[in-house]
Amino acid sequence: MSIATLILGNSGTGKSTSLRNIDPKRTLLIQCINKPLPFRSADWKRRVQLKDEGNVFVTSSAQMIHRLMSQSPHDVVVIDDFQAMMVDELMSRSAEKGYEKFSDIGKNAWSIFTLAGQLAPHRRVYILAHTQSDDYGQVRMKTVGRMVDEKIVPESYFTIVLRTHVEAGTYSFSTQSNGSDCCKSPMQMFQDMLIPNDLAAVDAVVSEFYGLSQPDAPASNT
Repeated sequence: MSIATLILGNSGTGKSTSLRNIDPKRTLLIQCINKPLPFRSADWKRRVQLKDEGNVFVTSSAQMIHRLMSQSPHDVVVIDDFQAMMVDELMSRSAEKGYEKFSDIGKNAWSIFTLAGQLAPHRRVYILAHTQSDDYGQVRMKTVGRMVDEKIVPESYFTIVLRTHVEAGTYSFSTQSNGSDCCKSPMQMFQDMLIPNDLAAVDAVVSEFYGLSQPDAPASNT
């Protein structure tokens, strides 16, 4: 059973930047939106084909994401801008009538959430996504359609849900709910309500908390 973590926040609040200190040799980054990283990134190499070397793959295809997660030997998998996977499918099928496309979008999201917790025991999956507020003012993961929101409930698939927090130029992650969001983490995992937005530090805490082994860094191609 792999450890899956959901990291939520509005654009520009430090989700992607939190990758700045994580080891690229141990990490596969799946970008659902094709854009440059927001920090110096010489050690992050773009891949175009599965057989290519590199640790960054750009795709919003649920099937390709599923395949990359399953086949990658990397200890850590990061999926950035996950909401774009759902938006892209919705837009590509905008001419279709009826609810079948929403059922497919929901099924694809569910398959990724489920797989994130079914990889090898030493592996960690971090899914980064934007937020939205529901009719009651609760902040949740941004999705498309009621099936994902009401039937699947993305946050329920994760024991750890962090949310970005920005105050006076300081970028942090919230580790527990403020009463109007879905943040959560196991008891005694994090010492503070707010922690630095450093995914390497988060991953170290997660690995120590669950007693995960650390195999040697894999080759760069899957």
